[in-house]
Amino acid sequence: RARGGAIVLFLLLAVDFGIAQNTIGKADGFHVGVILDLGSPVGKVARTSVLLAVQDFYAAHRNYSTKLVLHVRDSMGSDIKAASAAIELLENYKVQAIIGPQKSSEVVFISKLGNITQVPIVSFTATSPSLTCDSMPYFVQATPDDSAQVNSIASLVQAYGWREVVAVYDDTDYGRGIVPYLADALQKIDVRVPYRSVIPSSATSETIIKKLTELMAMQTRVFIVHMSSTMTSLLFMKAKELGMMNQGFAWITTSGVANIMDTLNPRVIEAMNGVLGVRYHVSRSQELDNLSKRWNKMYLQDNPDESPSNKLSIVGLWGYDTIWALARAAEKVGVSNTTNKPLLSIKNSTCLESMTISTKGHELLKTIVQNKFKGFGGEFDLTYRQQHKAYVFQIINVVGRGWREIGFWTVKSGLSRQLKQDGFKKTGQQSMHDLNPVIWPGESTKIPMGWEIPAVGKKLRVGVRSSKIPEFIKTYKDAVKNATTVSGLTVDIFEEAVKRLPFPLSYEYLEFDTTDTRSYNDFVYHVYLQEYDIAVADITIRYNRSLYVDFTVPYTESGVGMIVPVKENVMKDVWLFLKPLSTEMWIGSIILFMYTGVVVWLLEYLNGNEHVHGPFSLKQLATTIFSIFEEKEKLECFLPRIVLRVWMVVLLVLAASYTASFASMLTVHKLSPTVNDVQELQKNGEYVGFHQGSYIEGLLVEIGFDTSKLKSYATLEDFYSALSNGSIVAVVLDIPYIKLFLAKYNKGYAMVGPIYKSAGFAFALPKNSPLCVEMSRAILNITGGDTIIQLEKKWIDQNSHENDGTLDGSGAITFESFGGLFLLTGVVTTCSPFVAMLMNRYKEDQQDPGNKGDDQNEFGHEQVKKRRHVKNKEMKTENELREINNTVSASQFEQKW
Repeated sequence: RARGGAIVLFLLLAVDFGIAQNTIGKADGFHVGVILDLGSPVGKVARTSVLLAVQDFYAAHRNYSTKLVLHVRDSMGSDIKAASAAIELLENYKVQAIIGPQKSSEVVFISKLGNITQVPIVSFTATSPSLTCDSMPYFVQATPDDSAQVNSIASLVQAYGWREVVAVYDDTDYGRGIVPYLADALQKIDVRVPYRSVIPSSATSETIIKKLTELMAMQTRVFIVHMSSTMTSLLFMKAKELGMMNQGFAWITTSGVANIMDTLNPRVIEAMNGVLGVRYHVSRSQELDNLSKRWNKMYLQDNPDESPSNKLSIVGLWGYDTIWALARAAEKVGVSNTTNKPLLSIKNSTCLESMTISTKGHELLKTIVQNKFKGFGGEFDLTYRQQHKAYVFQIINVVGRGWREIGFWTVKSGLSRQLKQDGFKKTGQQSMHDLNPVIWPGESTKIPMGWEIPAVGKKLRVGVRSSKIPEFIKTYKDAVKNATTVSGLTVDIFEEAVKRLPFPLSYEYLEFDTTDTRSYNDFVYHVYLQEYDIAVADITIRYNRSLYVDFTVPYTESGVGMIVPVKENVMKDVWLFLKPLSTEMWIGSIILFMYTGVVVWLLEYLNGNEHVHGPFSLKQLATTIFSIFEEKEKLECFLPRIVLRVWMVVLLVLAASYTASFASMLTVHKLSPTVNDVQELQKNGEYVGFHQGSYIEGLLVEIGFDTSKLKSYATLEDFYSALSNGSIVAVVLDIPYIKLFLAKYNKGYAMVGPIYKSAGFAFALPKNSPLCVEMSRAILNITGGDTIIQLEKKWIDQNSHENDGTLDGSGAITFESFGGLFLLTGVVTTCSPFVAMLMNRYKEDQQDPGNKGDDQNEFGHEQVKKRRHVKNKEMKTENELREINNTVSASQFEQKW
């Protein structure tokens, strides 16, 4: 009996101990609802993350008095099922918070339930920017909204030089939410969004194929995809079937798909080869690697049929951090006591009446928002009920069945190959060189141009307008071929430009009807009305036209000028004899003349010439110099004669050139225009002609001309006739027309001007047409080489000479023209004194080899003087005899007659 009592006492003590232990170790359950689409990749990742987060948190915080109890519900991607699950959780489990829902469209209704019951709704997967409005005070967006990534996408588009993109998104709150922000970001960098392809949320394969076929018929080849992972997978599978994943196409996916790229089906990833993606970047660490291992193990347990290659994404990290934030807030607030106070009176409704208001909902919401810490997904900060942080975006390129990193984007540094913090930001196409190379669709390394003329679409519609000046453009209808045939300089330039485009271009000509005398403005306006894809004619670039079309670079000269008759002017200038030589030439010749004379005088003076001896003075020097040039026989030394001979050669050439130039000026007549200023025509009330249907009439009216003084003409022959018979005094035309007129009628007319600046002739295209840039490059290639010269020779007679009013061959002779001769005489003249000094030194050495005394030197000087005296006496006698002979001859002549 004693033994049995002891056993009973032991059992009672054991039961009490166990009860005590359970009482001490048991925590209050904090019920939390979790609503996810468990059939989607995001839902699967999120479910594993929140379950793992609960385990890890309470393993690290065993002493907490509260514990989150998760109630997971599957919305199956339906807004109705998500709302039903929320009501069931609030009604049956009295949940004090709801994690989710997953989709932005589900948040709208469920957040209203949260407002009524004062239960916080925390979502780390709903990213629509419109979910942060004041109408949802109990909703917390524990993730950045989609607007955070639009600047990185815009930088990517700008880096590769694309000017147009097409936005492809599904017709949901998630898809539509990013569009305004994306359009604004692209507009800031001058990138157009000409079309938005909206995919229905319930789209089938046939619907996707129809939408993609519409995109193929357009010119734009850059697509930004913002869709759910399910719809994105279907889109790219069908795009590959239609050949839209080949060379020339460019695709960019937003973070919604790029963040979970590793969880997509391998077949889908393979179909996405060449796609660029923007995803949130997370720095690697040992703690994150350990978490990833545990997460992968749990994920495979929850999804045994999934591929083991799936990895923990940023979405999973946001979910993990959200659970930790909620668990901390629950411990601080405690379990809520609820009341059965009816919420509102609703007829025929029982479910809402049974729900209760959370007494600690507001406090829990406040605690969650104020909870800040460094999580695995980065800094966790829900200020203003939204995740706020300057995130780093990673740019990825899908290759094979995986992806590779090509760079990063930050607000401070923009695009860069390596993640840097120096704040040096590259923009535009310069940033492209700072990224890793990209493998584009079709396994191409060539950057897609971003647009092309679709092969499945219509031909390029080229509007042409016949000009009254057929050398530029002439059109006529071919009745046999039922096609428009065109010819002229403008057409040849257009067709040559098309040949130089980096892609084939199929086009057809459409004639513009000019029977009702419609103007060029009307013709250009048809491009704006999208009746033509490009207008080809002799169209002048004008400001008012540029408001609704874009122009290529001009293919002709720019400006407006006048054609006026010319008159002959006879030269009547009293100083004309100075014109053959330039001022520098006159000054240089005089200086060189004086310099040569001084050197010759110096040489003779040193040689002892008696004609240059005597007291030195400037007058004596000048007189001696001119006498030397006049009487060359007075030179006794060899060197002065050499210097003088060289100077005479220069003077002879100079005189011959002067004579030829002066004769040309006297015989050539100068042509001058009868009118030099358009204002002079306006003041005198003269009649002026202009090209019919052009903008020149409005220009002349702006200058001040009376419309009654303006006459329009259609052809160049009409202009010539009017000028010849005096109907008009001048013609105002674009310079290309004037050039053609003077080539035909080069006698008696000249151009005055330009009197007005214009941009020249060009082709007109629709606003922001990508073809405009390519055509401009091709035109620059033509006008910058010999091609434009050959084309103008074909249509304009270049052998004709225009009267430009200048003198041919009558320019003044410049100093540079005689530089060689002046250099020669200068060198000879300058070197001669030094040669003379050396010669005198040599003679002295020869005369005094043995250091002879002064007597011998004096004797030598006396001998020299005697010889000179004898020579001078002989010359004097010879001159006297010559004079006597002349006198005798004159006397005999007089006696004879």
